[in-house]
Amino acid sequence: MKFWGYRRPDGRVGIRNHVFILPASICAADTARIVASQVEGAVTFHNQNGCAQVASDQQLTMDVMAGMAANPNVYGTVVISLGCENCQMDLVTKAIEERTNKPIRTFIIQECGGTIATVEKAVRAAKEMVQEASLVRREEFPISELIVGTECGGSDPTSGLAANPLIGELSDRLVGLGSTAILSETTEFIGAEHILAARAATPEVKERIYDIVHRYEKALQLVGEEVREGNPSPGNKAGGITTLEEKSLGCIHKGGHTPVNAVYDYAKPVEKAGGLVIMDTPGNDPSSVAGMVAGGAQVVVFSTGRGTPTGNPIAPVIKITGNKLTFAKMKDNIDLDASPVIYGPETMEEMGDKLLDEVIQVADGKITKSESLGYIETAIARVCNYV
Repeated sequence: MKFWGYRRPDGRVGIRNHVFILPASICAADTARIVASQVEGAVTFHNQNGCAQVASDQQLTMDVMAGMAANPNVYGTVVISLGCENCQMDLVTKAIEERTNKPIRTFIIQECGGTIATVEKAVRAAKEMVQEASLVRREEFPISELIVGTECGGSDPTSGLAANPLIGELSDRLVGLGSTAILSETTEFIGAEHILAARAATPEVKERIYDIVHRYEKALQLVGEEVREGNPSPGNKAGGITTLEEKSLGCIHKGGHTPVNAVYDYAKPVEKAGGLVIMDTPGNDPSSVAGMVAGGAQVVVFSTGRGTPTGNPIAPVIKITGNKLTFAKMKDNIDLDASPVIYGPETMEEMGDKLLDEVIQVADGKITKSESLGYIETAIARVCNYV
């Protein structure tokens, strides 16, 4: 099975051809927004971090920024910094260059002469880069080049009954075809971690599964909180989910039935052709998706029972729901109705064919609902409060 994508100079294959306007900190985010708004083919996001962070917290931000720039859906990156933030320009560019050799241009607001001067220079650079990107042609590649992130948000009982098992069916098929599927959301393994651990490919992977779950719980307990105080969410409960363990048992269905081959830290580079892997991410949807995209996922498949519009600036997000009422109400946001898994007439195998076909079509260039709406909401995981 094959798809049409863009070969990058670092060897990776993208399914989009973006020019990324990267703000190195919150102080550069609005300038980056102005630049991106003036350049067709450019994307950006509102970076709320990049300054006033301790080292471990800053590293998460650095990993996401570098990973998004390195994602194969990006042709090249224009980095904009203020000049006095923690995430200094030389640190950001070094982190990007350690991951990829794609084109990069840099502008420092304090050195360029302020916002207007920076916008003028960066817009010219971005337009030139977009022109260069337009010369890259799609080529045919095996599906093993794909890294597919999986996510669930706004869950209800239909997520665990239909949408998540359908994503699990997709994960199994992708693994069988030599691709990589990422299972995420560490907080939503709690109560079901032993089931995942039993599927670990090695004792080291088994230990890591337990480690990331216990570490997450302890991190919240350090500030006097318990994960069950915030999870399940009010929406989950209104939809019919009663406990975190119940939610977790539904969540892990997205991982299908194949062995878990590796556990990656948040936003770290994921190896292609890796089979089923886990990334240690929050349950929070935008930050979890951001971590997987920074890890190299070119596309994300996202289940939602209650309905959520979440997107991403770099990778297309395919929305599916097992709730036929949600699909009827939110057709503008949902790409695929998975409710036939519950009500018929289609079987899980037949719906699996549909979802895999949808992934291939999106990889070939089909625009998802979140892309058509311009949804780019992005958050970055945090270790602690700002300094």
